[in-house]
Amino acid sequence: MIKMSFDSREQALQKTPPEQPPGANPAPILRDRTPARRVALVGFGTVGRAVAKILCERRNEAGLLRLTHICNRNVERKKQPWVPSEVIWTEDFGAILNSDADIVIELIGGLTPAEELVRSALNAGKSVVTANKQLIARHGPDLLELASANGCQLEFGASVAGGVPVLPALRTGLCGDRLHGIAGILNGTCNYILSRIETDRIPFSEALEEAQARGYAEADASEDLDGGDARAKLSILALAGLHVRISPGDIRARTIRGIDAVDFDYAAELGCTIRQISRADLKETTLFADVGPSLVPASSPFGRVQRNLNLVLTSGEYGGDMAFLGAGAGGDPTAVAVVSDLMFVAESLSAGPRPHRPLQLASPKVSCDFETPWYLRLVVKDQPGIIAGLAAILSAHQLNIDAVLQKPGFDKSALPFVITLEPCRDAQLHPALQEMSALPFALRPCLCLPILR
Repeated sequence: MIKMSFDSREQALQKTPPEQPPGANPAPILRDRTPARRVALVGFGTVGRAVAKILCERRNEAGLLRLTHICNRNVERKKQPWVPSEVIWTEDFGAILNSDADIVIELIGGLTPAEELVRSALNAGKSVVTANKQLIARHGPDLLELASANGCQLEFGASVAGGVPVLPALRTGLCGDRLHGIAGILNGTCNYILSRIETDRIPFSEALEEAQARGYAEADASEDLDGGDARAKLSILALAGLHVRISPGDIRARTIRGIDAVDFDYAAELGCTIRQISRADLKETTLFADVGPSLVPASSPFGRVQRNLNLVLTSGEYGGDMAFLGAGAGGDPTAVAVVSDLMFVAESLSAGPRPHRPLQLASPKVSCDFETPWYLRLVVKDQPGIIAGLAAILSAHQLNIDAVLQKPGFDKSALPFVITLEPCRDAQLHPALQEMSALPFALRPCLCLPILR
């Protein structure tokens, strides 16, 4: 698990031993002679600034860590009076790579030039701590192998669910178990939007605008809304917990843009609510993986997560189910995860070099063909024979209707109603959906959501 205990070394060294009785051998004074590990920080944005603040404010307590370099563009505008004068500010990555830093923190994000920087640091024998989810999702296995081959470490606990110590738990605290399933609410932006629609039954567009105004969503929130952010995080969780190599692009991502207030009304009738759920289940040589909005029981852990919190649930063969809940974003929570990784690396380096051990990762087939019950919400121009026409298509594809829900009071020219289906495979359902959307009374494509129990 993440280590956040800081020993006050200076106070310990200042303590005098108790007086000894005459003739007694004096008690030895134990001193920690482990040198502080030199740390270079690349990226002085929101998270980088928070990391530097922790390292500077607690430098007398930490002992194991000493900030020596800060690298950022326009560095003269970034300098802060609370940073010790001996810290070197630079705009040159080369100065970091050629420095005496033991650990490099990469917080610039993205793939370019972050990938080149991390590879160069590892090749130079410097350990790396990063919060870069895109980098780890796409190149994590190769970078871990590179770190091991060069006798250093790569830690990325802040790359998923920032302030929630789920990745360290997967890599250390749960490594004695054999995990077969991971599911989570991994994107705080989507969770904020969906929980706001649920609470006040406001339109999706209004909830999105509110999230943008509060800084929870970017001006272009496509990466969040359409599942790209969450599937990158899911691939990292699968790497750390399920020991599989999977590209984010292999995971199907479904958007939350089609969710409306009426869906929460119908979900409530089913004892459910709606959340963006990322899930991965490993079964023999197949990894079933999917990201998208789903119905979950309102009383479940997922159903109770509100606003921009993150939740990760793991399922293990021996340890059963585990849950990790907390703030998934923000400068301070993410900085805590970064500094925790720094402490872990510093302590590991003090224990001596690690032998090179090749990664043991499986490369399973990836499928989104889950078998679950389904929620189908249609919007139609009301006329006789709608249910009969839909039932005929479903029957032709061997799909069984569980219930039909229609709330009163809606305009008959654009009538929303819901059909729930008994459990069936994703691949079995989607040909039927294409036929249903082509019917003359269908005003828009059917909204199709899995119902998770």
